Amino acid sequence: MNKVRKFYCRTFQTGLKIALPFLPYRKPDIVGSVKALPDILHKHRCDRILIITDAGITKLGLIRRLEKVLTLNHISYFIYDKTVANPTTANVAEALELYHSNICNAIIGFGGGSSMDCAKAVGARIAKPKQSLARMKGILKVHKKLPLLIAVPTTAGTGSETTLAAVITDAETRHKYAINDFPLIPKYAVLDPKVTLSLPPAITATTGMDALTHAVEAYIGRSTTYGTRKNALMAVRLIFENIDKVYQDGSDIDARRNMLHASFYAGCAFTKSYVGYVHAVAHSLGGEYNVPHGLANAILLPFVLEAYGSCIHKKLYRLSVAAGVSEKGTPYDIAAREFIEAVKDMKKRFDIGDTVKEIREEDIPKLAHYADKEGNPLYPVPVLMDAAELEQFYNLLMETPSCEMI
Repeated sequence: MNKVRKFYCRTFQTGLKIALPFLPYRKPDIVGSVKALPDILHKHRCDRILIITDAGITKLGLIRRLEKVLTLNHISYFIYDKTVANPTTANVAEALELYHSNICNAIIGFGGGSSMDCAKAVGARIAKPKQSLARMKGILKVHKKLPLLIAVPTTAGTGSETTLAAVITDAETRHKYAINDFPLIPKYAVLDPKVTLSLPPAITATTGMDALTHAVEAYIGRSTTYGTRKNALMAVRLIFENIDKVYQDGSDIDARRNMLHASFYAGCAFTKSYVGYVHAVAHSLGGEYNVPHGLANAILLPFVLEAYGSCIHKKLYRLSVAAGVSEKGTPYDIAAREFIEAVKDMKKRFDIGDTVKEIREEDIPKLAHYADKEGNPLYPVPVLMDAAELEQFYNLLMETPSCEMI
């Protein structure tokens, strides 16, 4: 990246960091079970609820407890379950129509990050009916109160239940973009481990590594606070202590609860401190090829950490100690290598490869352009890269797993 653009990016990021204490960040109120939702809905005088989820969730039966609770308390609900892995503008339009046609007055995003992002986008369209989602992309372009929004994560990974972001894919162009504004933060986050018990091991693993990516990218960035660093370290510790447990035994309720809290802490960290190029590249892969976001993050994480080089070794040392991978006092470069190797070993245990077979060489300039546009100047990454430099990651993912980055 040329010097002028680097100066612009760092100036922009410094301005955002200075503004952090004055911005209206808030954490959702944590609820421990879906059984508490009727009281919350009654408190807010909401009696017609749109539940936004996906077909996989309904097929697994994860939503039955919520349906039973609402039915027993005489609360009407309507289900939109066509959300795809990377929610599209078409999904939002369909769910919005269902909300209006049934005169709903609250939204529950039930599922992974896709369902919650779709729910947030529907809320934004309700708040601003005359404005398209495309015109809301970027930062602080919603600025209107949404209907009551409740997030019920069924995966311990996205952190979307605590963030101000909704990531949406244009149904026609396949361009994936983020909408970031404070009204998108859900009012309540329901961290109920029982709704995660039926998740298959593969999804448990990739969403868990999604949470790990959130915590790591937030921590190594240049816009951290005491609170975000604390949350990121807590998330990393909980993930390393529990992810193998839930992968091997999905019925371990305590480990499931710990992973939900890890995801929440990671979400709290990155909603203030942002993410980095792992996410920028992963979003472009999701938009173009519908690669699941958690999987893309898991594949990319160690490669991007290696590309940042020695400037993050001290921070990776702290993460490695928090994860229980390295001993205190280990030289920074050795601890950094140990941490990256631990992430690679985690991928191997979960049968996550190093390539994305869908990538076509002719698409790489366009994908890198999307990643560049998303990441710069917003993400306070350790090392700035432009589109040409970001192409290395797409090229790497086309190679065999044994190849090393040059």
